Amino acid sequence: MKKYGLAVLVLAAAMSLGTVGISAMAATGWTQEGNTWVYYNSSGGRVSDAWRQGADGYWRYLNSNGTMAVDAWVDSDNYYVDASGLMVSNKWLQVTNSNSDSGYDWYYFSQSGKNIKDKWEQIDGKWYHFSDTGAMETGWILDDMYYCEPNGVMVTGWKKLDPPDSYADDDNDNHSGPFDTVTDDQYWYYFATNGKKAVPDENSSNDNIKQKKINGVYYCLREDGAMQTGWVCVTGDDSDTIEDYRYVDSNGQVRVGWYSAEPPEDLQNNYDHDVEWFYFSNKGVPKVGPARGSARTKDFERINGNTYLFDEDGVPVYGLQKIYTDSDESEYTSYYFGTREQSCMMKGKFNINESGDTSHYYFSSTGRGYTGVYDNYLYYMGKLQKADSGSKYEVFTINSGSNSKNYVINTSGHIAKGTTVKDRDGVKYKTNSGGVLIKEDDETVDGGTYTSPEEPDWDIDQD
Repeated sequence: MKKYGLAVLVLAAAMSLGTVGISAMAATGWTQEGNTWVYYNSSGGRVSDAWRQGADGYWRYLNSNGTMAVDAWVDSDNYYVDASGLMVSNKWLQVTNSNSDSGYDWYYFSQSGKNIKDKWEQIDGKWYHFSDTGAMETGWILDDMYYCEPNGVMVTGWKKLDPPDSYADDDNDNHSGPFDTVTDDQYWYYFATNGKKAVPDENSSNDNIKQKKINGVYYCLREDGAMQTGWVCVTGDDSDTIEDYRYVDSNGQVRVGWYSAEPPEDLQNNYDHDVEWFYFSNKGVPKVGPARGSARTKDFERINGNTYLFDEDGVPVYGLQKIYTDSDESEYTSYYFGTREQSCMMKGKFNINESGDTSHYYFSSTGRGYTGVYDNYLYYMGKLQKADSGSKYEVFTINSGSNSKNYVINTSGHIAKGTTVKDRDGVKYKTNSGGVLIKEDDETVDGGTYTSPEEPDWDIDQD
């Protein structure tokens, strides 16, 4: 923005009003009277409140007294004439203003000389906004939806600023708790290419802090557009569910994918550990699942080639889990999600600690706890079944849907196939090639129910 010295303007005016211009005027037109200039019409009367052009081609204004106005606002304060009386046009001008904090204001006058008022104007490739008086505006303007630099240029893109006055003294979340403290009390705001500030979407169902997608990335913004960091509750000041929170990096971007962090301060009592793993969707929403012990196979989440199950607090479960396999939750089996460090579905054979004792398990290629005979051993919901240590052999009834089979196994869980064995009490059992009981003490067995298999020790409560 260029400042024009009055000395230069006076010199220019003097040159234009010199002997070539004014001396050529006759009785009708411009004439000098004392220290000022006046303009007479064809009737010999002074012209007032009107513009007249000199022989030099420049416009001047006659005030209500009929004298040429100098260094003043004229014509309903829409124009300005300089110290030489010349209409200012196509340029910036700094004018003293006692109402301004700086003592002056900047104005811009168009090619016609009329100053720009109450609108945006692009000047030399940059946008400026002018008030209803025509003064160039700076700072937060237009209901705090735009911001102009001290030189008046409209801001676009990210800008770190003091918040609008209505938020300056706000006891807001970004200065306490899990959020990064901003020591200079400034926040990052984003302004689109048209200068308009990004604010949360109006259709978001929350009261205070919301989300906004900017250039393909989700950010959490306060109602005034201030970027938030750390754990942010998008439905208000706090919530009792992790789904209402987003984790925002120090650069303002909502975290996606896996991330290890302390849980939100308001929810920390829900967690077993100071730091937990969370997985965030491409919109930053934490993955959550059902309460432990009530999950179904449809609740599994496939992520980067592994299968996970999240609990209601957004933490991937680990250990042995009871999983329902039908919609009415009448059938279930076990799945194993490994150690806390693994926390994903495991397959194959494992030795699992159950209340201080080690049990042998087998999980099929789908991860499901196996029921039936595998490698000549009997499993139920993945758990190896064994005869009582004092009985040598025992018959277990395994139900599978509407079918049931009675298997004869020893104390290590090995199936007695195609043979006849006796238990500790001398009861004789004859089996077929599949280890299924066909005779007991030489009497044909047709159905019947024997020992029920032992279910897994469900690891619902984790520590």
